[in-house]
Amino acid sequence: MKQNSRYYQVELATLAMLTAIACVLVMIYVPYPLMPAFKYDLADIPILIATFSFGPVAGLIVTFLASFIEAFIMGQDTWIGFVMHVLATGSFVIVAGNLYRHKKTKKEAVVALVAGVITMTVVMCAANYIMDPLFYGMQKKAVVALMLPAIIPFNLSKAGINALLTFLIYKRISKLIHRAENKPSVPKK
Repeated sequence: MKQNSRYYQVELATLAMLTAIACVLVMIYVPYPLMPAFKYDLADIPILIATFSFGPVAGLIVTFLASFIEAFIMGQDTWIGFVMHVLATGSFVIVAGNLYRHKKTKKEAVVALVAGVITMTVVMCAANYIMDPLFYGMQKKAVVALMLPAIIPFNLSKAGINALLTFLIYKRISKLIHRAENKPSVPKK
């Protein structure tokens, strides 16, 4: 029972830390040279690390918390930005997390991340098609016209970069996370 308790304490502490890191990383962004209206940030990387370490539910929790803090506490975004971030990253997390949790190999990580990138891109095409006319007053024809030159390349590249960086650093970070989970508790005196 004590081992289970320690595991959950470490998991909660790790998820809180990854949420905080995501919130810091969302403030550091790089504008796309050809698409200045879009911004790239690294905030999804700690979310994907949480997903691969603890599963898709943990990834969704970190996604929701980081998006909420970003939009409503830090003032970095609006509620529509909050919804779009939850849809984008949440779809990536659900697909990648469910694929990876069954077979934790490098090959499965690649498959999971590629599937997540594709899913996020498709979901964001649909989300932009539905939400942009409602909230930004764009005509659907204008949104469709932006799909190939802007929306699809942006989402593919953003998700792809985050997937690649996650793949490159995850194993090193997961060793630290799992070492903390397995470390014996210090006996109370």
